[in-house]
Amino acid sequence: MVQNKAGKYRLLKWIGGVLGGLILIIAGVALYFSAKWKPLLTEKIKDGVYNGSQKLYTINFKDIRLNLITGSAVLDSVTLTPDTTVFNQLKELKLAPANLFQIKLARLQLSRIGVLTAYFKKQVVMNSIVLEQPSINMVHYNVKKIDSAADDKSLYDQISKTLKSIRVKAIKIVDADFDYINGATSKPLNSIKHLNINIKDLLIDSLSKFDTTRFYYTKDIGFELTGYKSTGKDKMYTMKIDTVAGSVKDKSIRVKGLQMIPLYPDLEFSRKYQYGKDRYDLTFNEIALAGVDFTKLSAEDNLYARILKIGPAKAAIFVNRELPPPPNFDKAHNFPHVALKRLPIQTIVDTVKLTNIDVAYTEYNPITQKRGTVYFQNLSGNIFNLTNDSLQLVKNNHAVANLTALVMKTSRIRVAINFNLTDKNASFTYKGNVAPMNMMVLNPMAKNMGLVEIESGQMQGTDFDIKANVNGASGIVHFYYKDLKIKLLKEGENGGIGKKKGFLSFLANSLLIENANPSKGDAPRTARINFQRTPAASFFNLLWKGVFVGMRETVGLGIVPVKTPEEAMEKVKDKKQERREKREERRKERAEKRAEKKRLIPSA
Repeated sequence: MVQNKAGKYRLLKWIGGVLGGLILIIAGVALYFSAKWKPLLTEKIKDGVYNGSQKLYTINFKDIRLNLITGSAVLDSVTLTPDTTVFNQLKELKLAPANLFQIKLARLQLSRIGVLTAYFKKQVVMNSIVLEQPSINMVHYNVKKIDSAADDKSLYDQISKTLKSIRVKAIKIVDADFDYINGATSKPLNSIKHLNINIKDLLIDSLSKFDTTRFYYTKDIGFELTGYKSTGKDKMYTMKIDTVAGSVKDKSIRVKGLQMIPLYPDLEFSRKYQYGKDRYDLTFNEIALAGVDFTKLSAEDNLYARILKIGPAKAAIFVNRELPPPPNFDKAHNFPHVALKRLPIQTIVDTVKLTNIDVAYTEYNPITQKRGTVYFQNLSGNIFNLTNDSLQLVKNNHAVANLTALVMKTSRIRVAINFNLTDKNASFTYKGNVAPMNMMVLNPMAKNMGLVEIESGQMQGTDFDIKANVNGASGIVHFYYKDLKIKLLKEGENGGIGKKKGFLSFLANSLLIENANPSKGDAPRTARINFQRTPAASFFNLLWKGVFVGMRETVGLGIVPVKTPEEAMEKVKDKKQERREKREERRKERAEKRAEKKRLIPSA
């Protein structure tokens, strides 16, 4: 029994010794080849980048560590640098690329490389490539290019003389800083921090370029950007984004936590401009694109998406009416379907889905020195065929929006807007209805903006059908209501809201205003509107004015003309001048009183 145990121990020792010897031999061979291949691999990498880029780029690294046992390699302190002299020569030949790259990274890791397969079979196979904390500058130039056979060569054509195929299961770019720079001025156009990119299954061989399931030879490219923050050139807004993520395979892009934050309070913000400029305070919880055609986006700079989802979101818009509009500027320039034409890329979005968007539109009245706000809550609906693509517009030149919202937290409005996307006058139609509402909820806006208070009134419903364009609007408005009574208010001595204009209020209620529609024993009244738009009227102004004019006509105020934005601005100018003169008179009076007091009091 003792002899058997001793024999087993001798056998285990012998096996262990053999295995240990083999490990030492393999390790020694690996170290030998690593040492031998290190300078050879260094040379091959540098020559490959230099010659493969037509001598445009050089790559350098501090050290390369190669492990033949694990099939891994690590390059430390890597830099990729373009040769501007070569670039300028290529520009002269009209062969230069539009973008130059300057790359620095702390570490480049390549894992599980099939070294023997690459050496003997001319096939590069590896598990992953990881770029840690790269700094990437993409310098953009406007270059002219000529058609060239070299441009038509696929990646496989370019490597086929030395390799049969390249396959990498995963490529990861971790925590990259990306700067997009104007080559002509050397000024940054955009800067992105904390960018992560994941590329799955890169395959370059004789057949992969024909594989329709691949995007640029890959099965998927995913990206994620976190913690983006930027201040605009005019230093008036901060832009923040929590995350931007997307996937080529899923055809999706998702933006979370987008904010456009004004850097100054409302009045201070507006008064930093010489002319009137709207102030926006925007928060979008989520914006998501589905069905994105990344091939068109990459190759043609065209955006095609099946669905764009926006919301939940909040939008606060502030307008200061004390400032004049920019001279010779027509706000039709910013009508939605006119602005769509100015997008820098051709765009087709089949459906835009709006969900739970709260909008607060506020105007500051310099006469009352008060703010009036209209609230639209839970704005939801769909917009179809949002496009500026010329070919798509031949097929269908109308975008249609079907929207609903809660007005002033009490009444539901439904509106359908049909935009003619090719009409030179930016024509559109809109029709819809507003549900019953106690009209006294409009007082915060009516009192501050119009010095009118609604003492009583119940709207039983409103519907409208209006045609409009840059020149004006015409259509039909039905406004049904009862028990309407208003109060006209005086302007405060130094702004603000004063007391009731008793006699004028009595005349208005007795002689002008019809307190109901339909009146007792009569058929319902219909307002047929037709008015001209002025250059200072915005799209929103034209939209609500069409309904508002119809409501005024119905209640009996049609004989009182509605001020245009330009006329309202003239009144503001006159009022400001009047107040300046009164302040000057008061200063003179105070100065005279001080002088009189000094004259009456004898000097010591």
